[in-house]
Amino acid sequence: MLAYLLRALRPAAKPVLALSTAAALICAVSPAYAMRVSPMVAEMTTSGTNAVARIQVQNLNQGLLSFETRITRIEFREDGTIEEFPADEDFLVFPPQGQLAPSARQVIRLQWVGPADMPASRGYYLSVNQLPIQLSAQDAGSPGANVQVVYHMKALITVAPPKAEPKVEAVSIRPIMVEAKAPPSGEGEATPAADKPGSSPGLEIVLRNNGNRYAMMAGVRWVLEGKDKAGKPLKLTVMPDEINREIGVGYLPPLGGTRTFKLPTSAEFGPAPVKISFVN
Repeated sequence: MLAYLLRALRPAAKPVLALSTAAALICAVSPAYAMRVSPMVAEMTTSGTNAVARIQVQNLNQGLLSFETRITRIEFREDGTIEEFPADEDFLVFPPQGQLAPSARQVIRLQWVGPADMPASRGYYLSVNQLPIQLSAQDAGSPGANVQVVYHMKALITVAPPKAEPKVEAVSIRPIMVEAKAPPSGEGEATPAADKPGSSPGLEIVLRNNGNRYAMMAGVRWVLEGKDKAGKPLKLTVMPDEINREIGVGYLPPLGGTRTFKLPTSAEFGPAPVKISFVN
């Protein structure tokens, strides 16, 4: 799970706002941020005791934290990007907004009020948005840089009919070179060309979910079987923590939802067909 912090520092008489977004399909929250949202993934059902979820917000800042919540339904485009649609009407959220003292916590309760008989699962984001505070006249007029950092944290909320099941199949698998992820650089500094990561052997794996329930592909082991470039048998098992590090939780939508994952491997596969299986 990945969080971005864009800081704007400049001499000004008025405050400058900066934005941070943490998406649950990607990463966890660092304790260095001004607030923590947990859990970052909540699984719900359309009826029964699991039709309720609880998300906790904690203020890690030294001042007051004012926040509000918003819910959007997510859908994946063919290119893998996510499109969001307002969907506050599908949930009863309490409290929808609040204010926390330093180190204080608030539990947000989500109650599903959407259709109980929907044919397939859905994915949502619960956005917890920090609200900017009103600076005093003394603070706003002080010399130097006046900065407010506003954080937007997103938790993935999944809702499924009680008996829904995923059905994942591989559409295609081919060897590729995978670009390595760039290590974090110092704030405001570009990564030197000499330090930029290169590429490593990997696989481009296209998966389709024909079931009526989402699949979390980082929750299982991926077993890859094929041959290396010399034609010798090659079998690799990729553990969930490595899957999560490379692709996030690997959310795969239902009803034919298709996604392309680029996964680096510890050994290079040859052109022969590669088979994949998933083990709990």
